[in-house]
Amino acid sequence: MHEETAAAMGRGLAILAELVQGRTFRQRNRLTEERVGSMKQKFALFVCIVAVVLLVNMVGKDQWSRVWGHVKVQTNDRQFAMNEIRGEAAILMDQRTGKVLFYKNDKERMYPASTTKILTALLALELGDLDEMVQVGEEAVPHPGESRAGLVPGQQFKLIDLLHALMLPSGNDAARTIAIHIAGKVSGREDMEPDEAIDYFAQLMNKRAKQAGAKQSHFVNPHGLHDENHYTTARDLMMIASEAIKNEQFRKIVNTGQYTAYSKGRSHADTLSFTNTNQLLQRNSGYYFEGADGIKTGFTDQAGYCLVSSATRYNAGLIAIVLKSTNDEVWRDSNHLLEYGFKALSQ
Repeated sequence: MHEETAAAMGRGLAILAELVQGRTFRQRNRLTEERVGSMKQKFALFVCIVAVVLLVNMVGKDQWSRVWGHVKVQTNDRQFAMNEIRGEAAILMDQRTGKVLFYKNDKERMYPASTTKILTALLALELGDLDEMVQVGEEAVPHPGESRAGLVPGQQFKLIDLLHALMLPSGNDAARTIAIHIAGKVSGREDMEPDEAIDYFAQLMNKRAKQAGAKQSHFVNPHGLHDENHYTTARDLMMIASEAIKNEQFRKIVNTGQYTAYSKGRSHADTLSFTNTNQLLQRNSGYYFEGADGIKTGFTDQAGYCLVSSATRYNAGLIAIVLKSTNDEVWRDSNHLLEYGFKALSQ
């Protein structure tokens, strides 16, 4: 046994000895009632500490970590949460009633990665004109390791094309171009520097998120690349997604498997083709879910694999959120959530 444990047990036995003789001590006025009570509390704490130390030694640190993880999870269905959902946070909502059918750590602060783009798309749909032409600038130059749609400075696309570039291949280049365009349009300052425009757009994001009821979130960019000050919760993200799917055009975009965009503005027209990264929509993906109709994938090292999904069956609709899962398990998590939800609605 470790020296620290032995020392702790020695101190505990000394306390126990004092307690056993407590009555004598009181009779001799050597201890007050308050001291005896304090020693009893210390002894109870000592017993708990020894029990934990012994338990950790018996089951091993790895097993203990799993046990403690099981205890601290906040959920309304512990067995399902621990056995079926690998993601650290999740939530499932009935679209029709807004009732939460399942949650797991849904109020814990998490990083949203590219699921951020749900809010970016919502703002573009509400504040922009789908047929207006948008100039692609130097903001489209890729950052190392990011997901992109393949935009090139000098191109011009309709806003509707850029929204597909944003939501299907998860283009960060499209996110920046959209943010700069909307910021210039709303502010009336189309000459804003790119960084200033993106900061302005982030303010619009935070305002819109709060309007949707997402009060535990904060956004600093339109794409979700990691930033300590860019965060949300599964519950907040559910509120944002719930708001977005009220928009018919949004629903069409996130349910599109393939899309081709045609640019103007250069000496020749460029054609870009986009494929939706949401494997729940792809029949040959191995993770296809019957009735799936959205919404958005996400990944960064810090956020893990994330997915906001939606599905409709028999006139019943669900929204499922999974945050910080793994590459394969995020799809299984989402399948399990959606099946769980439709089963609950059928009962």
